[in-house]
Amino acid sequence: MENGSNQYKQKRNYRPAIITISAILIGAIMILSGMPGVEDFDLFDVTILPMLNAIFNSFTFLFLLCALIAILKRKVNVHRRFIYAAFLTTTLFLVTYVAHHVLAESTAYGGSGFMAVFYYFILITHIVLAAAIVPLALTSVARAWNMENERHKRIARWTMPLWLYVSFTGVLVYILISPYY
Repeated sequence: MENGSNQYKQKRNYRPAIITISAILIGAIMILSGMPGVEDFDLFDVTILPMLNAIFNSFTFLFLLCALIAILKRKVNVHRRFIYAAFLTTTLFLVTYVAHHVLAESTAYGGSGFMAVFYYFILITHIVLAAAIVPLALTSVARAWNMENERHKRIARWTMPLWLYVSFTGVLVYILISPYY
């Protein structure tokens, strides 16, 4: 530090945490997708959980959209707050998603023809990109925390549209499968 005016902020290495969190979340979700669910669970109607998932995904989508608008207007603090809100609703989504898959069996899509093709296309792209979003979003925020603005912008150009797609298609998947719960 020189003369106290140039404060050097040491960059933190978030990579191990990003890798660990990503591996745990993606691994747990993969394991849960093959589990049968709790038999005779009757504490509450577990079909409320997918609706909560869709609500949280809706809020994530809206918060991300607001974050995008804020950063385009160069309102960095507003952008940051909406990104944190999106992380919060995504975390709440993950809690209800895991709870649903622990408590209930997977629901099969009952449609056919074009709608089945459409549903499975949306579902598969949603799942693949949702797995990619975990490390992308964490890396994006880590670069912002480290004030690596150019590197943050480069990865955020990929992260933002993919995360918007994942949150929007999460709602769409719910709308398409909800008649079969």
